[in-house]
Amino acid sequence: MQPVTVKFRKLHAAASLPARQSEHAAGYDVYACLDHNLTIDRGSITPVATGLAVEIPPGFHISIRARSGMAVKHGLTPVNTPGTIDADYRGEIFVPLINLGREDYTIKHGDRIAQLLLEQTHTIVWQESELGETERGEGKFGSTGKR
Repeated sequence: MQPVTVKFRKLHAAASLPARQSEHAAGYDVYACLDHNLTIDRGSITPVATGLAVEIPPGFHISIRARSGMAVKHGLTPVNTPGTIDADYRGEIFVPLINLGREDYTIKHGDRIAQLLLEQTHTIVWQESELGETERGEGKFGSTGKR
């Protein structure tokens, strides 16, 4: 697969570029860019700055997803996961973190706070039509996998 170039601009000199943590990692960890520590109280939602702006090529978007270790160990996760950064957005990337943990949590400059995935955007052509039948049909939440 060919690499895709995403242009970026550091909005703060201390900002770090997103980075993969292993050769086959799908996501690029994104880092907090802070002048001072930021405490996220239990149950609170706080946008965390990254100090970066990007120019995503047309036909792509970036999704913001949780880092599993941070979610499992501390209960911190992006509140709107996956969040979406559209190709026409040029402002600073912020990650809105929610603290679902048992304790307040302090984010420090340089902490890995989420991961970014570059994904293709598909154009949808909506077609009104009768819908095909399936075994599930109109079964709602929890309607599958019953024995």
